[in-house]
Amino acid sequence: MTERSFPLKHGGQKVTAQVASTVAPDRLLQMATGIVVQQALYAAARLGIADLVDDCPRTVSDLAAELGVKDSMLLRVMRLLASQGVFEEVVPGVFANSDLSRFLCTGVPGSVRSIVIFRGSDFYFAPFGEILHSIATGEPAREKLYGKNAFDHMKEDSGTARIFDDAMTNMSQLIGPGLAEGYDFGAWGSVMDVGGGNGALLAAILKAHPRVLGVLADLPQVLDRARERGFLGGELQARSELRPCDFFREVPSGCRAYVMKSIIHDWDDPRAHQILVNCRRAMPDDGVLLLVELVLKEGGGPCLAKLADVSMMVLTGGRERNIQEYRELLASAGFHQKQIIPVSGDVSIIEAVPQGDRKSPGY
Repeated sequence: MTERSFPLKHGGQKVTAQVASTVAPDRLLQMATGIVVQQALYAAARLGIADLVDDCPRTVSDLAAELGVKDSMLLRVMRLLASQGVFEEVVPGVFANSDLSRFLCTGVPGSVRSIVIFRGSDFYFAPFGEILHSIATGEPAREKLYGKNAFDHMKEDSGTARIFDDAMTNMSQLIGPGLAEGYDFGAWGSVMDVGGGNGALLAAILKAHPRVLGVLADLPQVLDRARERGFLGGELQARSELRPCDFFREVPSGCRAYVMKSIIHDWDDPRAHQILVNCRRAMPDDGVLLLVELVLKEGGGPCLAKLADVSMMVLTGGRERNIQEYRELLASAGFHQKQIIPVSGDVSIIEAVPQGDRKSPGY
């Protein structure tokens, strides 16, 4: 490593940074080909190949015949994925699941199949081709493509809405048990999952805390899909309730703990503020707000939140935030940020309690 000084423009002082004495472009080129692997994963997930080879290895010709695709083309995709550790080519042209590809199976613990399908879909993938639009205008590129925000589009496109729901359910199933065990929801007696989708996260909380009552609050059409999925059925039905909610207008009252997972990061500060204000109006003065979000880390090191931050910029117009930004946003809506509880990776619970009177002006 060598040190180099860089003069800043407009009369700024010089800054010193360490840079490699020899630099090759290989890593940049490897990063730039990530699109190929992503879309190959999408194809395999959408076709359900991991399910088809889960019991025993299959030849590409057998798979292609069953799926109605060209075997020579499928071979090229499978060969690429096997080279990345996704699937195993046991003999030429014959593939089995690897430890990694098993997470592309349907319904297995830790499955990410629905997430991969969502991220390869036009709804997620296409806006990144318009990233310069977001950088230049500050507007989400997805709105340029669809002419409306993401959530209004899904109200009109039930197929896209279901793909989105499946992906969010997958994510909730991945972190739900750890989140439910890692926080004492039982201390509050009742929990409302605001914008909770199909109810997978609330179900995990209720299973881990058998004396807690739960409310799933979301748009009416989302609650209809939640009833179909049945995560809150069975023995949980007696302890749970579904209530319609548009969190930009009003959040239902009646619980002490209010949970929102991956909600606030979808929105810019003014709209996030409005959601939080409505939560404050709904909850009692002795309640708690629990935001389950990625938290931006300080410094130049890598973190998942930095990837998600650019994704929000392109897709929804939202953003990821650091601890101080969450503190200020919460304070503007009448909350005191109490603590940050790490859950999994960069995901944390941001615990906030009410401060002041919920009827006060500005709340």
